[in-house]
Amino acid sequence: MELVALVILLALVEYMFFSLKVGMARGKFDIKAPAITGHDVFDRYYRVHMNTLEQLIIFIPAILVFAYFGDPTYAAGLGAFFLVGRIMYFMSYVNDPSKRGLGFMVGWVPMVLLILAGLASIVRQLIG
Repeated sequence: MELVALVILLALVEYMFFSLKVGMARGKFDIKAPAITGHDVFDRYYRVHMNTLEQLIIFIPAILVFAYFGDPTYAAGLGAFFLVGRIMYFMSYVNDPSKRGLGFMVGWVPMVLLILAGLASIVRQLIG
């Protein structure tokens, strides 16, 4: 479970980094709070940040469920792919939003696998 905890904490650090980048972009492009739009590049940073939040609400319970009922090592491995996917998504979205698809998929597929593996692990324990 230590690896799973590490991956979750790294996901939170990654999210905090994205938050910092949004704040820096807000200053750079003079976007006054509470505005959340106003410059194309700022909007990209903001969307990466918000999309990551949207993903974390699924990712964190999914990795915990699979780690607890299934296999924590595989859960951590899938979680690591999620982290890499988020980095790819961040870099591609900020540079060219039309190229964000690969990074999104590299993060999304492991999240789906975590959910399915968690469900399968619970069902296996219930019937076995």
